[in-house]
Amino acid sequence: MAAQDLASPDNIDAAVARIAAAIGEPARARMLYCLLDGRARTGTELALAAEVSPSTASAHLSRLKTECLVQVAVQGKHRYYRLEGPHVASALEGLSVLAGGSPLRAFVPNTPNRLRTARTCYDHLAGTLGVALHDRLLALRWLGEAYDVAPDRARGFASLGIDIEATRKLRRRFACACLDWSERRPHLGGALGAALLGAALKKKWIVQDLDSRAIGITSFGRREMLARLGVRL
Repeated sequence: MAAQDLASPDNIDAAVARIAAAIGEPARARMLYCLLDGRARTGTELALAAEVSPSTASAHLSRLKTECLVQVAVQGKHRYYRLEGPHVASALEGLSVLAGGSPLRAFVPNTPNRLRTARTCYDHLAGTLGVALHDRLLALRWLGEAYDVAPDRARGFASLGIDIEATRKLRRRFACACLDWSERRPHLGGALGAALLGAALKKKWIVQDLDSRAIGITSFGRREMLARLGVRL
């Protein structure tokens, strides 16, 4: 099939419909959201999360893999599943925003406090902390409005242990706004967002929950983020 045929409106509509149907089944949706923390999990773990039998989970995961929503790695006797990439995570976050209702209506988040304060969105920071860091990076002009970093601003990131040039070379989008589903405002996504999460963990500003997407903010981290970035939580 020619490239122009693949990009035709009819083919795009059909692909969107297939992907939407794949995500739209409740058990598959639970599996995908279980993987939104960026970790890999076995089919057995995902079956428990989705509350289905292992054989049913296997069929669901096969469908998700066919639609390029998950990838699988084989290690010994185990098969580990993870999201296909940050673009899938962004789509899932966007769907969460839509599921929360129209922004024109009063929005009362039902997100648990520990997740609303700080959590991972695939491999970057989300929640109140993620939004606050995003806003301060723009206010300090470390980050431009087009989500670029001017050469004379790279030293700010360097002070946090983030090598901007190395981050640019990664085979993914450098930086972008990712709409936060609990705050209804952007947090920082892309390679730079992932680097910021890594730097905060390395500096022990935050600690990651091993069993969920929750992020804990340390007392040291609160002091450092206020002193160095003006982020008050």
